[in-house]
Amino acid sequence: MSTNTPLLQTIEPDDPSIVQAPSRNTTSNVRPAVVLTPTNNMASNPVDAESGIAGILRQSAHPAALFCLYFFRISAIAVYIVCGLLTNNYVLATVVVVVLLAMDFWNCRNVAGRTLVGLRFWNQVDDDGESYWVFESRDPSRPANPVDAKMFWIALYVFPALWLLLFIVSILRFSLSFIPIVALALVFNFTNAVGFTYADRDAKQRWANSIASSGWNMGMGGIGGQIMSSAMKNSVGRLFG
Repeated sequence: MSTNTPLLQTIEPDDPSIVQAPSRNTTSNVRPAVVLTPTNNMASNPVDAESGIAGILRQSAHPAALFCLYFFRISAIAVYIVCGLLTNNYVLATVVVVVLLAMDFWNCRNVAGRTLVGLRFWNQVDDDGESYWVFESRDPSRPANPVDAKMFWIALYVFPALWLLLFIVSILRFSLSFIPIVALALVFNFTNAVGFTYADRDAKQRWANSIASSGWNMGMGGIGGQIMSSAMKNSVGRLFG
C-alpha cells in the first residue's frame, strides 16, 4: 500500500450504498480493495494448544510412569472414601486399599522416582547392624523433563496432605476401624516424601561440591584454590543440608 494514498480510499466500506462515484480526475490505476483479516497469535499446532490431562501426558517424557503414579494414589483414596460411604465391609476395604498402597509405594520408589526425576533411595544395613540411607541420582548433564518433575513433586507432597486430612476426619467421625488404614497410608506416603526430599538434597549437594572442586581448582591453583574450594563446599553444605 502506498503511503501517499489516503486510507479511506483503500478500505472497502461496510455499506455499499455509501460508496461515492469515482471522480473523473482519478487515475486509471485501480487498486484492489484491502481485506483486513485478524491475525491468529495462538498456537497453530493443536497439540501445543491442548491442555488438561491429555496435554500433560503428551508433554511428558514418560507418560506411562506418570499415569501409574497418579492412578495408584488416586485409586487408593477413591476406594477408601467409597468403601467408607457405601459399604460396611471392613475386610474388603482394607484388602483393596492396602494392595493399592503397597503398589503405589513400590512404584513411586522404584519406577516413578527413577524415571521422572532420576532419584532413588533405600535403607541399607551394614555388617555391624547399623542402618543408613543410600541415595542415587542421575547425571546432572541429563536434566529431567520439567513436566515430569513438576507432576512428580506435586503428587509426592499433595497426597500425604490428603491422607492426613482423612485421618483427622476419621478421628472426628469416630471411625476407629478405618484409622489403621489411614495410618498405613501416611507411613507409606511420608516415607516416600522424606526419602525423595533427602535424595534430591543429596544430589544437589554432590553436584554443587563437584562444581566447586573442579571450578575453583582449575581457576586457582595451590593453597588458594584449596581454601576457596573448601569454603564453597561448606557454604553449599549449609545451604542444602
